[in-house]
Amino acid sequence: MFKALSRSSVKLVERYLPDPYIFVVLLTLLAGVAAVLVESKTPMEVVTMWGDGFWGLLSFTMQMVLVLIAGYMMASTPLVKSILAKLATLAKTPGSAIILVTVIALIANWINWGFGLVVSALFAKQLARTVRVDYRLLVASAYSGFIVWHGGLAGSIPLTIATEGHFQADKIGLISTGDTIFSFYNLAIVLAMLVIVPLVNRLMLPDEKDSVFVEESKLNEAAAAVENDNRPAARLENSKILALLIGVAGLAYMFDYYIVRGGGLNLNIINFTFLFLAIVLHGNARNLLNSLDEAIKGAAGIVIQFPFYAGIMAIIMHSGLASSLSDWMTSFATAESLPFWAFMSAGIVNIFIPSGGGQWAVQSPVVIATAQALGADMPRVAMAVAWGDSWTNLLQPFWALPVLAIAGLKAKDIMGYCLIQLFVTGIIVSIGLTWF
Repeated sequence: MFKALSRSSVKLVERYLPDPYIFVVLLTLLAGVAAVLVESKTPMEVVTMWGDGFWGLLSFTMQMVLVLIAGYMMASTPLVKSILAKLATLAKTPGSAIILVTVIALIANWINWGFGLVVSALFAKQLARTVRVDYRLLVASAYSGFIVWHGGLAGSIPLTIATEGHFQADKIGLISTGDTIFSFYNLAIVLAMLVIVPLVNRLMLPDEKDSVFVEESKLNEAAAAVENDNRPAARLENSKILALLIGVAGLAYMFDYYIVRGGGLNLNIINFTFLFLAIVLHGNARNLLNSLDEAIKGAAGIVIQFPFYAGIMAIIMHSGLASSLSDWMTSFATAESLPFWAFMSAGIVNIFIPSGGGQWAVQSPVVIATAQALGADMPRVAMAVAWGDSWTNLLQPFWALPVLAIAGLKAKDIMGYCLIQLFVTGIIVSIGLTWF
């Protein structure tokens, strides 16, 4: 059944899903038209919101570029390559390769989504060198592990509401991660994902005659040119001592941050960790910069598209569209059903605002007021918004850009498989939020 469904889904997506840049342009126009028709904004008001917000994600854009670049540089070190190669030998068949990459991706993304996106994509490439398997499904399976990120250790919403002085503290106080990330219902959802998502990916594996295998050129890494260069500048570039000195400074900072201060995971410290581990493990600046040259090729999509999403976010937030949608979807909820409706509304809003922190800023006033009026379980409602934010990433190609850049594929190549997982995981989360 899943094999037939995935064939139809893949054909549908390949035919109708445009390049992610076209997708974000269409979303921009849709958000603008909706603001005019639903919220009675004038076209010029919408254009002003859009233009004013266009550069609102510049810091985040740079963070995402560094997720890709620093993660790639670290993963291209001899040590990490050897670890991924050894893990890849555990897969002996196409089916086992699909299961293995999905499990690794789910675990890695639960730990930290930035780490998970990069490692799972690189592991998929390594598996493709070891096992002859449909490359589209292999990379889609790597990306499908992203579904658990907001229920994991780096989930922005549960971490925000557990932080002293967060912007809704006067309304809901502090909510411990024991009531969100480590609650029974959330852990039950994550465990269900660990079982069902790999199984569904395996069931979608096409027959060999229908499979698409990766070109070897996409897996081969460019060989670094070896030059007999005795210039003082070249000796500095190849100096192990210089790399070690700056690398030790980074390691000392990490020791202070993680061990002495007990700092938590966030995107900046993950990027810092990746970068300085890459500096140390590459051994010299020349090897590091050769890796950088390869890594940066995939950052173009992020650089051009993220400003458009910032513009969309500004339209959705400032026009009132997000509040109207949340108001409508929660207007007919009960205390017991509110988590489900909050999950559904968050899934829709996420298509236009693919940022967990930004989405919580927009939706939290509505869902908090509704939860308090109905006497609903506040931590569960907050996690419903978090899971909704994760869920439709399987439909929205925004977060797939780093994975696609590393794998050398386009969104249409993997989104047909992700569409099947969208329906499956939607059922899992709905049951977990309402029955447990």
